[in-house]
Amino acid sequence: MDRIELQPDLSLSRIVYGMWRLGDDTDTSPAHVQAKIEACLEQGITTMDQADIYGGYMAEEIMGAGLTQSIKDQIEVVTKCDIVAPMGRYADAKVKYYDTSRAHILASVDHSLRLMGLDKIDLLLVHRPDPLMDHNETGAALDEVVASGKVRAVGVSNFKLHDWTLLQSAMKTKLVTNQIELSLGAHQGFTNGDVAYLQERGIPPMAWSPLGGGALMTADDDLGRAMDAVAKADGVDRAAVAVAWLLAHPARIMPVMGTNNINRIKGFSDALKVDMTRERWFELYTAALGDEVP
Repeated sequence: MDRIELQPDLSLSRIVYGMWRLGDDTDTSPAHVQAKIEACLEQGITTMDQADIYGGYMAEEIMGAGLTQSIKDQIEVVTKCDIVAPMGRYADAKVKYYDTSRAHILASVDHSLRLMGLDKIDLLLVHRPDPLMDHNETGAALDEVVASGKVRAVGVSNFKLHDWTLLQSAMKTKLVTNQIELSLGAHQGFTNGDVAYLQERGIPPMAWSPLGGGALMTADDDLGRAMDAVAKADGVDRAAVAVAWLLAHPARIMPVMGTNNINRIKGFSDALKVDMTRERWFELYTAALGDEVP
C-alpha cells in the first residue's frame, strides 16, 4: 500500500478506513473493532478516520476500547471537530451548529484523546466551514494544539477555496489536507476548482463517500454497466473500480472507505488490482456525466 506524506513527520496510507458507521454495527465489542482494524493492517491500511460526532459522539469511545498498545503503535488517527448537534454530550443544545472557538477546539481535542486513549492525534480536521468563524481565533487555536504536542497536523473538511485561504491566512501551521466528497457520483470537485486548488499546492485531498454512500454499488444505469465491465475484466467488484478511479488522479486522492462488513474491509486493496488507463477513466467519467466530454 502506497503512503502519502502530508508533512515530514506524518504520512497516511493511500486508502483510509472511515469509522463514521462504527456505532451502527450490531457488534461494537473491542474484539470486533480490533478485527476490523487488523483486517486493514493486513493490507497496509494504517489510517483510521474518526470525528467527535460520529455515532452520536460515541464512535471515538467505541474505537478507543478496541485499541491495544500494539495497534496504537501501527496506526494513524484522524479525527474532526466543530459540529455541535443535540445528542450525546451536547443533548441540551437547542439547535445543530458549528463551533470553531478556541474553547471548543481545545475541549474537543481533550475529549478525543481521552475517549480514544491516545497521547496524540495525528491529524485534526475542522469538520465543516463555520459561517461565524473568527479566523484569527480558530487559526490560533489550531496552532496551539499543534504546539502543545496534542495534535501532529491539522487540516479541514468540506472547505471551499475561500474558506481555506481565510483560515490559513491566520495560521503559522500549514493546513495539510481537505477532506471533501469525491466519487463517480459526486465528481464536481474535479471541475469546480476544489481539487485543482489543492493539486496546484501539492496538498493531497481526502475523499469521503467514495462509493456515493453505497449508491454506486446498486446503480442500474450506464455508469453501473460501465463499472461492471471494468470489474469483470479485472476480476474485482464495483467498489474496487470506483476507488481505483479516484486513485488514478494525479492529485494523490486518499479515499475514505466506510463499512462494518469485515469481508468488504478485506477487499479494500482490490482497487490496486484495477488497470485504470486514461481511456477507462474517461469511459467511467462519460457514463457518470451522462454525455461525452465537450
